[in-house]
Amino acid sequence: MIRSILVLSSLLCCLTLTAQQNKKAPNILIIFSDDHAYQAISAYGSKLMQTPNIDRIAREGAIFQNACVTNSLCAPSRATLLTGKYSHINGLKVNNISNPFDIRQEVFSRLLKQKNYQTSWIGKWHLQTLPGDAFDYWQVPPDQGQYYNPDFIGPKNDTVRLKGYITDVITQLSFDWLDHRDTSKPFCMVIGEKATHRSWLPDIQDLGAFDDKQFPLPANFYDDYKGRLAAKNQDMTVDKTMLLDYDLKVHANYSERGMYGRMTPEQRNAFKAYYDKVSKDFDERQYKGKALVEWKYQHYMRDYLSTARSLDRNIGKILDYLDKNGLTQNTVVIYASDQGFYLGEHGWFDKRFMYEESMKTPLVMRYPGVIKPGTSVNDMIVNIDFAPTILNIAGVTAPASIQGNSFLPLLQTGNSKDWRKAAYYHYYEYPEPHRVSPHFGIRTLQYKLIRFYGPADAWELYDLKKDPAEMKNLYTEKKNSRLVASLKQQLKDLINQYHDDEAMKIFEQEVKD
Repeated sequence: MIRSILVLSSLLCCLTLTAQQNKKAPNILIIFSDDHAYQAISAYGSKLMQTPNIDRIAREGAIFQNACVTNSLCAPSRATLLTGKYSHINGLKVNNISNPFDIRQEVFSRLLKQKNYQTSWIGKWHLQTLPGDAFDYWQVPPDQGQYYNPDFIGPKNDTVRLKGYITDVITQLSFDWLDHRDTSKPFCMVIGEKATHRSWLPDIQDLGAFDDKQFPLPANFYDDYKGRLAAKNQDMTVDKTMLLDYDLKVHANYSERGMYGRMTPEQRNAFKAYYDKVSKDFDERQYKGKALVEWKYQHYMRDYLSTARSLDRNIGKILDYLDKNGLTQNTVVIYASDQGFYLGEHGWFDKRFMYEESMKTPLVMRYPGVIKPGTSVNDMIVNIDFAPTILNIAGVTAPASIQGNSFLPLLQTGNSKDWRKAAYYHYYEYPEPHRVSPHFGIRTLQYKLIRFYGPADAWELYDLKKDPAEMKNLYTEKKNSRLVASLKQQLKDLINQYHDDEAMKIFEQEVKD
């Protein structure tokens, strides 16, 4: 009898402890990469490479098919992640050393700290300022950071050089913080990855990982840009803009003080041995014309995907850490890139344009017990939604000043009746470095209307269902006049909603003219 009572008592204690654990505020882990194209992720149907660890997050949680950014540029996207606000509101419109992000403004991490969360940002920051008191702990590389033996700055403003490949280094720094955090508090950690930013220096172990693969050219690789003035006048083609020495390492200068000068002799020798073979192949074949540009494309893809390989491998290490330390069930994991990227579509690399490969960003999310495994979300998510969603998960009410909305209810109920039906975009940076005309516009699930201004003064309209590659500008076709009028009214409404005065002046000036 006594033994039965003891067993029952023990069982009740276990159930009580489990209930208490389930009531704990969830940990939040955000892995935020750089320039990682959804076309390079197998969960999105990519045939270019396998990404088993990103795929695992999608398989065990949700994949978002229409996640978009508001301004396809590295620093502005990070500012939007932090604030939940458009570039013209948070003050960071362009990548510019003379235009640092104002970290004193309201960011989600400070609101989490008030809710007893322990917060950290480890890895690429790229906001031309330091995190300061916005996070409890941080370790960030200066500016873009270096792939090999990167420098990192900590809370004491002390700069140290850490040996190794940056993706591995960031993972280890993340583990060090997790090992020593205050376990009585929930945590929110942002892991900022440098990969897959230009100039795509793979880890030594990934050199040549795709040498036996011939990548098919995108169908619009030789785009003639007919009817698209801004697309025609950019400077971001694999053909003319991509550099043989800097980007593709053909006869690279290994004595320079920059990205090669910081390598150890062992790293440099391995790197040089591989790219000497690439240079020899280039010299012997003497490529010209289309043969040259297609050779460049193949080696661009090999370097880009080899760099992405380390990214996915390290995401696997992070997921394994959560498993081994009993953190998986109570930790929300979000993986996203700061924007999309061109992998030869339209003949391009880089981002910036409002076209799909740039505007759409990968987004997968795992939340055990809340998100049903294998969920696919087709509703439009915008990166202004990241901050309010993070706050919602933590039980914090988002301030009225935040322009995005939490998409957590979409995942909990699946009811998207009152969710947005269109996304607003505004890009500013001109002329450097890629001569992409500034523009703003609206994207619905079927249509996209873009207003280019500055050097390219034009409208563009696309039917994304019939023309997903955005090759045929429908704007001037008379049969689309009602559609154009409707989209312009929706665009004007969004401009008003998000208080974009600059766009409104351009929009209204056209009406006057």
